[in-house]
Amino acid sequence: MLDQLLIGAILIGALVLFVWDKWRYDIVAMLALLIAAALGLVPAQEVFAGFGNAAVITVAAVLVISHAMWRSGVVDALASLMKRVGDKAWIQMIALTTITTICSAFISNTGTMAIMIPVALQLSRSGLGHASKVLMPMAFGSLLGGTITMIGTPPNIIIADIRHEALGSSFGIFDFTPVGLSLAAIGLVFMWVTSRWLVPNTTSRDAANSPYDMSSYITELWVPEEANCVGQTLFELESKIKDNFAIVAVKHGKAVTTAPPRYYRIKAEDVLIVEADTETLQQIIDATGLELNADEELADRFLISAEVQVVEGVVGPDSRLIGRSAADLRLRHRFGVNVLAVARQGQPVKPNLANIRFKPGDVLLLQGDAEILTDVFRRFGCFPLAQRSMRIGGVKKLFTPLAIFAVAILASALGLLSVPVAFTAAAGAMVLANIIPLRELYENVDWPIVVLLGATIPLGGALERSGAAHTLAEWAFVVSSDAPAAVAMTILLVVTISLSNIVNNAAAAVLMAPIGLNMAESLGVAPDPFLMAVAVGAALPFITPIGHQSNILVMGPGGYAFGDYWKLGLPLTMVLTAATVPLILWFWPLYG
Repeated sequence: MLDQLLIGAILIGALVLFVWDKWRYDIVAMLALLIAAALGLVPAQEVFAGFGNAAVITVAAVLVISHAMWRSGVVDALASLMKRVGDKAWIQMIALTTITTICSAFISNTGTMAIMIPVALQLSRSGLGHASKVLMPMAFGSLLGGTITMIGTPPNIIIADIRHEALGSSFGIFDFTPVGLSLAAIGLVFMWVTSRWLVPNTTSRDAANSPYDMSSYITELWVPEEANCVGQTLFELESKIKDNFAIVAVKHGKAVTTAPPRYYRIKAEDVLIVEADTETLQQIIDATGLELNADEELADRFLISAEVQVVEGVVGPDSRLIGRSAADLRLRHRFGVNVLAVARQGQPVKPNLANIRFKPGDVLLLQGDAEILTDVFRRFGCFPLAQRSMRIGGVKKLFTPLAIFAVAILASALGLLSVPVAFTAAAGAMVLANIIPLRELYENVDWPIVVLLGATIPLGGALERSGAAHTLAEWAFVVSSDAPAAVAMTILLVVTISLSNIVNNAAAAVLMAPIGLNMAESLGVAPDPFLMAVAVGAALPFITPIGHQSNILVMGPGGYAFGDYWKLGLPLTMVLTAATVPLILWFWPLYG
């Protein structure tokens, strides 16, 4: 009994820390594992056994394959078809959500959304209307797509592996499809019909406007001979002004330098193109003797050149920017990148721009060398939102990754190879075929997810070994003792959905699967329906933005507040909850 109380206290503490979000979820999971090991709840030889688990290897391989498919332009090719579906907003919405759902069945939700968000924004600027009306349904569609196949989402991979350990055989890659595809169809139709009323119509992106008007903050300052900044470097000038201030271009005669280096020495009769608000401009003029020479069209003329671009991007859920500011990171000094603007929940954040602590979902407007900006986005875990050139390439470039992926799916579906072996081999083949460069192989594995899984799998074992999972199952059995087994399954489903909305859905699957197995054993029914209920519950966190990375990614571009998600997410969750149990029982009988 003491072991049950201890593992329960550790898991509850971990859940509290997950929700608090002060420490990243992989750190919390590892801390919980070490505490459990120190208390003897996890045997010494099993503490790090989770990292060798087949589910962890499969998740890593699927992430590599997803990036290779994204990089080769397979999803881009599908996204480019959106321009051909017609100019009616409702048709475009159906097409966007459908293609996002289909892609997410085979490619990571986050990777799919990284491609589809810019497509939706581009369509919104050319007639779709408010992007907010479609971005949330797209994010939810990506979650629905993950339920269709075993590789669609990490919880399905985990559930398949847990079944293998408990029953000796795993779920197949398409065993999830009957229930998952049915739920995806129901969810999509529900969103098509109701999103007009349930999704907020934010003002973050009307037809052609960003959430910030840069022309209001870009100004010319002329350098007279008597100005006290003549001979100083741009760094010295910027250091005098502690508020939001950046020099984005320098004009001397007919020569224009966009995103000038900080060591450039200011000359008399230079024209500095600066980004600053009115109060800061007055500070600059008073301190330096520069003269104002405003021009309303400066943003278009000086922010962009052949080498220099201005690109919007959204801060990803695991970005290295989170909790840090441009000043902390020294983006201008290290990379020559200017942070021109920041928008949060669709509204511009104006004061003290250099010191703003970035949050997941923030939209940044960055200026710099085109190649460097690409590296900065990749290095810091951000996703570009500006219109991009498609990476479609030739038929050969598209055919090779599709062929490798199809062979892996076929080999695993026919039982020729196990899923971990098939997809690890596919990931290796894509590296050998140079679809994904070797240097990007490990960069695009979501290591926090890998660590989370490696740490929580032994905790799930401790929950089972201590008898806590059996005790919880008995409680659920008592609650539903006079009702059909379907009621117990519904309770399991609702608890899992609730958990997945506040913690990582992979962790929810690891923790709830042993409880589902024990509930099935207590009721004397087949375990597969209960495992399917956990898989569905873990894969569909619609109510909060923190439930999944896809939800966070659309928060900034869509201008959503935290409380906007439940308006569509709660009714959608209720509809799918009502549909899930009958569908599971139809395809996976209790006494099969």
